[in-house]
Amino acid sequence: MAERIIVRLGDPILRETSKKVSAITPQVEKILDDMAQTIYAGKGRAGLSAIQIGIPKRLVVMDCGSGLVELINPVLLEKSGEQVGQEACLSIPGVFGIVRRANYVKVQTLNRQGETITIEADDFLARCIQHELDHLEGILFIDHVKELFSAKTGKKVSLQDLHRMLFDRRRR
Repeated sequence: MAERIIVRLGDPILRETSKKVSAITPQVEKILDDMAQTIYAGKGRAGLSAIQIGIPKRLVVMDCGSGLVELINPVLLEKSGEQVGQEACLSIPGVFGIVRRANYVKVQTLNRQGETITIEADDFLARCIQHELDHLEGILFIDHVKELFSAKTGKKVSLQDLHRMLFDRRRR
């Protein structure tokens, strides 16, 4: 397993639609392993989609507090209820926003053995799933927010400030 480099806001790949995984090969399993290593190296980060490491495949790994969950070609079957809460993203470091999501989701996905499974989730896990499924469609959490806030200060951040923050980090 190897930690992967996270693609940052501004890279056009984050706006691409991810493609279906045609077969669960050793290469796909290695990508999943590397993704898990990457989120655990991120000190408490909840999830990661393959597009965030530059691979436009429909793969997601998450650990929202109950152990590792892997999604291969996930499809949202149902959603209901409502929750409003903070979200952040490894691809957009240093900021968070308040996002409205469904409180319950039902997702059909494949596991590593190629079996179709159904996952039902609510609360934080439902939020994580929706955030990661958005990534598979080229949607970022900032597309859902009215305001962004600095993770350090809690003060409002404009999109222009956000781009400046990310650009300054890349030059260092």
